[in-house]
Amino acid sequence: MTLFAAPVFDALVIVAGHELFKGRGAAEGWAKKLEIELKTSVGVEKIGNGWVLSSRLDGADVVWGIYGQRLKRIEPPPVV
Repeated sequence: MTLFAAPVFDALVIVAGHELFKGRGAAEGWAKKLEIELKTSVGVEKIGNGWVLSSRLDGADVVWGIYGQRLKRIEPPPVV
C-alpha cells in the first residue's frame, strides 16, 4: 500500500482554500514517511498558520498538503 493511500488523521487548518497540517510535529512525522516513499529529502515549511511538506522531485519544487484525509500535491498558497 502506498503512503498516499494512508489516512491522515492529524488536525488541519485551511489556508487559501488548501488543507494544511495544523502542527509542525505532525507535518514532520509525515515528512519522514514521505522521504521513505519517494527516496528523497522532504522538509516542512510554514504557510500562513499551517504547515506543508516540501521537496524537490524530478527537478521541480513540490509541496504536499491534505485533501480528503490523504496527502495531495498542491500549488503552494500565497503567504498570508
